[in-house]
Amino acid sequence: MDDARLFALLKEGDMSAYEVIYHTYWPRLYGYVYNRCQSKEIAEEIIQEVFFSLWAKRATLQLTHSLSAYLFAAVKYQLFNYIKSDRIRKAYISHIAHHPEEQADNSNEENIAATDLKNAMEKEMARLPEKCRQVFRMSRHEHLSVTDIAKILNISHKTVENHLTKALRQLRMVLHHYWCIALILPQIWASEIM
Repeated sequence: MDDARLFALLKEGDMSAYEVIYHTYWPRLYGYVYNRCQSKEIAEEIIQEVFFSLWAKRATLQLTHSLSAYLFAAVKYQLFNYIKSDRIRKAYISHIAHHPEEQADNSNEENIAATDLKNAMEKEMARLPEKCRQVFRMSRHEHLSVTDIAKILNISHKTVENHLTKALRQLRMVLHHYWCIALILPQIWASEIM
C-alpha cells in the first residue's frame, strides 16, 4: 500500500495501517533524531511522542504534503523543543556554576519542593490505569527495558511503548507547573519523569 492509502485507512482508525506506518517510518525517524541528539532514550521518546500524536490526532489530521514529510516535520518540531528546553536547563546550571555567590542555602525549600514533586507524582501515578502504572514503574523504578517488560508481562513491545507514552504524557500534562523544580533539581526530574 502507498502512503496515501495508509493515511486514509489511519484516519478511519485502522490499527493495522497505523502499525505499517509505524514499522515503515520508525527506523528512519529514529536514525534522524539519534544522529542529532546522540541519545537512544531521547530519540526513542521523541519518536514515541510523534507516533502517539499521530494516532491521537488521526481523525482530524490533514496532510498538506506527504506522510513522510509530515512525520519528519513532527520529529523536527519535537527535537527542536527538546533542544530548546535542554539549552535552558544547561544555561541555568552554567549560570549557577559561574555565580556561586548568588546561591543561597535553599536546601529546606528544595527538600520541600522535591517532596511535593514526589507526592504529586505518586498521586498522578495512582490515577493511571493499573497496567500502565505497572509498566511505568517497571521501566522507571526497576530500570527494565521495554523488551524485558514485554516478556515479563507477556504483552507486545508496542503495547509496552504505548503504556509508557501514555504515562509520560499524563504525568507531564499534570505536573507541568513543576518545571522550575526540574531546573533546580534535574536529577530528581530526570530519574522520575524522563
